Parts: sequence; structure tokens; C-alpha cells
Amino acid sequence: MLLRFRSRNGMERVSCESGDSFGKVLSTLAEKHFGTIDLSSITVGNDPKSVNEPASNIAEKSIDDLGLKHGDIVYIEYKDVISGGNSVSVDGVPNSQAIWHSVAINTSGVTMSQPMKVQESPLDENLERQSGFIARTKSSLCKHGDKGMCEYCSPLPPWDREYHKEHGIKHVSFHSYLKQLDETTNKKSSGSSYIAPLSQPNYKIDKRCTNGHEPWPRGICSKCQPSAITLKQQEFRMVDHVEFQKSDLINEFINSWRTTGTQRFGYMYGKYEPYDVTPLGIKAVVEAIYEPSQHDEQDGLTMDMEQVSIQMAEIDELSKEMGLSRIGLIFTDLTDTGNGNGTVFCKRHKDSFFLSSLEVINSSKHQLQFPNACKFSEQGHFSSKFVTCVISGNLQNEIDISSYQVSTEAEALVDATMISGSTHPSMAYINETTKERYVPEIFYMKTNEYGLTVKENAKPAFPVDYLLVTLTHGFFKNSEDNEKKGIFTTNTGFPWANRQAMGVSQDYHEMKKYLYTAATGDDFQMLKEKLSNFHLLLYIYSLEILSKEEWSQLLQSIIHKDDNSNENILKLISSPGWQTLVMILQESM
Repeated sequence: MLLRFRSRNGMERVSCESGDSFGKVLSTLAEKHFGTIDLSSITVGNDPKSVNEPASNIAEKSIDDLGLKHGDIVYIEYKDVISGGNSVSVDGVPNSQAIWHSVAINTSGVTMSQPMKVQESPLDENLERQSGFIARTKSSLCKHGDKGMCEYCSPLPPWDREYHKEHGIKHVSFHSYLKQLDETTNKKSSGSSYIAPLSQPNYKIDKRCTNGHEPWPRGICSKCQPSAITLKQQEFRMVDHVEFQKSDLINEFINSWRTTGTQRFGYMYGKYEPYDVTPLGIKAVVEAIYEPSQHDEQDGLTMDMEQVSIQMAEIDELSKEMGLSRIGLIFTDLTDTGNGNGTVFCKRHKDSFFLSSLEVINSSKHQLQFPNACKFSEQGHFSSKFVTCVISGNLQNEIDISSYQVSTEAEALVDATMISGSTHPSMAYINETTKERYVPEIFYMKTNEYGLTVKENAKPAFPVDYLLVTLTHGFFKNSEDNEKKGIFTTNTGFPWANRQAMGVSQDYHEMKKYLYTAATGDDFQMLKEKLSNFHLLLYIYSLEILSKEEWSQLLQSIIHKDDNSNENILKLISSPGWQTLVMILQESM
């Protein structure tokens, strides 16, 4: 339905649903049509003489509750905002937390605001507080004393290109990029308003546009249609490095292929930590891999994503209790050379592809599913820290890991359903314009045979390399440090879930083989090490033998290690639930 709003600026139309709140409709109106206004001063009425009802009084009511129908006119009045002043949203919530967060929305379309009040991760908050300056020592070019400083030894900004090139760092870190962007966007000057330096790209056509025409596909204007898109390599990355806590984690994951000859897919669980190799860098630390239900084949795999989504929701909740989150996906693409020496074919290289178009789309969907909260973005979120790892053959025909993310442009293209996979894995096909989407002109920059950078039309397909961001990866080098830092003592010994195709399954018999000696003995350290297994913990939870308190005590003893861990394990083995578990182990065949 359409509502018409009459103000001193004239008549404006807003498309909405009867169940929408009045505050939401006013949000759309203020964002798209109003000039600079004081949001807290908005009053409304059903005729020109009674425009005295504060909008905040009825913001929570639905359009239907207010008795408004298609085509109705609402009269509205407001005051202009004073430069630098603050305003409040129509529902009484401080505007920094409201649907729109700007102090003013000016007629040029530039949103001027304070940073949004978004709950960022402690890691992001910590990196934001750091300057990130790159320290340099006094060199032979310096002509000053020990306490002096010159252009040859003064600290470099964290985004310095020469430093990154010298140290072989391909992309600047996200927080380095953010500081550089914020410095150029918001130069410190008295009285100036803050402009959010980031904005998540959006290539969707605005189907609610009422700028004097019917919404798409019956009408279109320059305001509601996306502009032409020019693709380019992204210069920053949200995550710089992927670190696996233990090598046996990857070995066990690859064992599925070694046993069956078919490919395997899994989700990685872990956390994000600072990465000091890159200025203000972030690394994804992988603690565990969970393989959802899947049908594996030699050249790929099939999954029921609706079923997987339900399955993974529970795993996400249990992992959260362990202090972990889903941080990425990993899959194999391995083919044995047949030489009998463990070598595999190298299928992914600069002359073929690194990630196929279908894999790029899959990674984009996952990154959209796990957005990165960011108070410096107009939308309150920006891109994602979700990573993609593929295990395949390298140029030496050895099994190797490659780590990637996809760019914000890739996320926007997939979100707007503008691209799809093609028969050439290195190329993404551009979809046609339909009633549901509008696809503008898409270009990409390339270097031609004369060494010149030229703009190419991307239709009907373009190289997906323009959408890729490469990451580094590695393991702990020191095994002693590995044991200290890793949450789980082992990733092997007890079968992983959904591995029936390998001839193993999680059951009482396997649990008895793995746990019986430790569970019935008096070596508490051995018991804690055996229990410190991600897949075993998930299986124990699925048995529903332990109460909530006993499950919490188990995690407190194994995951959240502290000085009372021995005391907690004593309480656990004395609990009714644990005694029931031991009884089952003793009776199982």
C-alpha cells in the first residue's frame, strides 16, 4: 500500500505494508525524502489544522491499528535541526541506535553522524584503540642524536604501502584500512560533522522507491536503480591469517578422503585473535572442524542445506558454550596421481582457477550469513570475518591448504542475485535483468597485451579472481605452546560425526573403546585429556544423560581451565549423571 505525506516540502509517497509500524514508515520517509530535520520534533495529523500529535507517541502502532488505508494523506510538520545539534528518533530511542542514525540527512545524500552504537567484538574494540604505527630504528641516513627523529626513522602509518610490499604482505589489514579511510574522510576540524567512512555495497534495486513513479518493474529512475559497477581487486582483508591449533586436526579431516576417495566438507570452529605479523592484523584460530550431513562424491559433494542449517544451529549454540564460534568453512578437492607415493594432482593455479565461480558464490552466502559488526559503517555492519579454506594439490603435487575470503563486491553481487556459476570455473556468469532484479552495466579493469590498464565490459562473464582476497595460513611451530594454547587436547581417537561412509559411527561401543579406561580409573589428568575432545563432548551432550548443571561442570573442568579444574572434575564424577554414563560404558558391548 501507499501512504502520502504532506509537508512544507510538498507531497511524498511511501510504500509500506499494513502491518508495518508507523515509526518504520517514518524512518523510510526521513531517509529518502526529507531534508535536514530535527527528528524529535516530528508531529503528525489527519488534516492541516491538527498536526499536533508527536510521532513518538504512535511510532510503535501499526498502520492498520491507526486506521490508515491505501492512498491516505498524513500531514506532517517538523523543525530544522541546528548544525551540530542532536536529535532523537521517532520511537524515543537515541538516534545512534535507531533505524536511521544520522544527526542530519542532507539533500546531497551524504549521511553525517556520530559512530553507531553497535556491539563490536572485544578484539575490534582493542584494535581500534591501538594506533598501529610501525616503529623504525635509527638508520645510517639519520643525522640526529639518539633522542631525535626524522623522516628516515619516524613511525610509519599501519597502511604504509612500501612497508607491506617490502614484507610481502599483499593486503592491508581491515583496521589499518579503516584508520586510513577515517583519516581522509573525517579530517579533524572544529565544528565538522562525522561521516561514517564505511558503507556496505548494495546493488539491489529499490523496489519501494516512490520518486514519482510506480515501483520496479513497472517503473524505474536514477534514484532507485543501482549505478554501473566497476570491479577491482580489494586492497584490504577482514582476516589476515588462518591458524590451525594442531596438525592432527587437518590430518583427521583429510583421512576421510584417504579412506573413501571422495571429497569432504566441514565447518571450522574457533575464535579471532590479534595477528602481529601484519599491522593491526587479525587471525582466525581454528580449534575444531565439524562435518555436517553430506553425500560425498569423487568430484564434489551434495548437501541438503535446509537440514544442515537446522543441524548447525544446535552445534553453534553448544560451541558458544565452549567459547567458540563458526569462523569458516573447509573442503577437499583432491585427486591421487596414482604414483603410489601420496602425490595429488595440482588442479588450482594461476592458469586454471583458485576458487570456482560456484565456490565464490557459496563463500559469499556464508559471509553474508555471518556479518561483521562495525560501528564505522552506515549500516552497522561491514563485510565478514568468515573464511574459506580449500585442501588441494600444490605445484609440487603435495597436499596443501589455501585460504581465502571474497570481497565486499562479491557479497553485494550475490546478495542481489546478479551472478551465477558458469561452465568455466574461473568465470562468473552475469544474470539477466528480470522482474525481481535489475542488473546494471558491469565492468572490470584489466591489463591488455600492451601493458595498459583498460576497462572491459564484464558481460556475459568475468574472471572471479577480481572477487578473491587471499589469506596466509599456518600451524603452531612449537608443540609445547600448542598444548598450552589449544582448547582441545586431541581431535582423534573418537569418531567424528556423520562418517558412516567411512565405516565408523558415534555409538556406545566407540565411546567405551575411547573413554572406558579413563572413566573407570583414578587418573584425573588422563580423564581430562580424554574428555578434551570436541566430538566426544558433542556426543555426550546428545545422549541427554547429564543435567544442565553437570554439563556446565564438565565444560568448566575441560574447556574453561582454572585452578579449580580438579575440584570440578571430582564433583562431576560424583554426580548422578556421570555415574549413569559410567554404568552405560560398563554394560555396553
